[in-house]
Amino acid sequence: MTDDAREYWDRQADAFDDEPDHGLRDEHVRRAWADLLLPLLPRAADVVDLGCGTGSLSVLLAQAGHRVRGLDLSDRMVAAARAKAAAAGVDAGFTRGDAASPRLGTGSCDVVLARHVLWALPDPAAALARWVELLRPGGLLLLVEGRWSTGVGLRPADCRDLVLTVREHAEVRPLPDPALWGRPIDDERYLVVSRGRDDR
Repeated sequence: MTDDAREYWDRQADAFDDEPDHGLRDEHVRRAWADLLLPLLPRAADVVDLGCGTGSLSVLLAQAGHRVRGLDLSDRMVAAARAKAAAAGVDAGFTRGDAASPRLGTGSCDVVLARHVLWALPDPAAALARWVELLRPGGLLLLVEGRWSTGVGLRPADCRDLVLTVREHAEVRPLPDPALWGRPIDDERYLVVSRGRDDR
C-alpha cells in the first residue's frame, strides 16, 4: 500500500471510533458483533485481524478467550488498538503492516478476519491467496464486506466468487441488522464465511 493510504488512515484514527460499528462503544452494537462472530470461531483460536483499525474486534475476540494478532497500515490506528487492549486488560498483539501481504508465517493461525478491507485493495485476488496461506488446515476465513451506496465496494456474489478461486467453500450471509451498525443502513453489507475442508 502507498504512503498516501497510510497517511489517510493516520488522519482518520482520532475519529475512527465515532462510528458505532468501529468503536463498539454501544453495548447493543458490541453484543451484535459478538453474537455474529463468536459462534463461528473454534475454541481458543489463533486469530489474525487484518486491517484491524483501532482494534475493536480484536479486543472483543481476545476477551472471549482467543489469541489475537491485529495488523494495520496506520501507526496511529495500531497505537489506538494497543491502548484499547491495555484498557480492556487483554493480551492482544498489534503491529503495523500491509494487510494485502502480511508478513506472518504460513499456517500460523486458525482464523483470518478482515472487515471492510478486501474491497479497497488493488489486487484482492492476490490478497486472498496470501490470506489463505496463513491458515492451518481446516482454517476459517471471515470477510465482512459491502457494496456501499456510493457505488464502491464488492457485490456479495463477486466477493464469494473471489474466495472460490482460492478455496472450495464460501457462504454469504447478509448483514442488514441495524444493531450491527448502530443505525439502519441503505447499502448491502454481508459476511463471507469460508471454512476449510476439515470444518465442513
